[in-house]
Amino acid sequence: MYRIGEFAEMTGLTKETLRYYAQIGLLLPVFVEPRNKYSYYDNNSFLVARLLVYLRRFDFSIQEMLTVVHDRSLDELEEILKEKKVALRQRIADTEAIISEIDGFLEMEE
Repeated sequence: MYRIGEFAEMTGLTKETLRYYAQIGLLLPVFVEPRNKYSYYDNNSFLVARLLVYLRRFDFSIQEMLTVVHDRSLDELEEILKEKKVALRQRIADTEAIISEIDGFLEMEE
């Protein structure tokens, strides 16, 4: 088992993020020492933590991450990522349309 500091270094998450994830039930420590409240994580926690790092990098919200970890099977992860990719492409298209509108507006001003 790994204490929170070493687990943070291993996963690339900060101790504060790990505490927050525990608070919201996203990634709970496998053991909390009753005397000093130290949190401990294991190898299974490591796999979930690395998944969470990628999900954040892929622009998943906390709520989406909770859904992936708790409500959807990890077997569905490929489909979830494909859905996210479609949503991101739509956001890009929407942003490009707004930029075009801004350009058109600026051209009217000239």
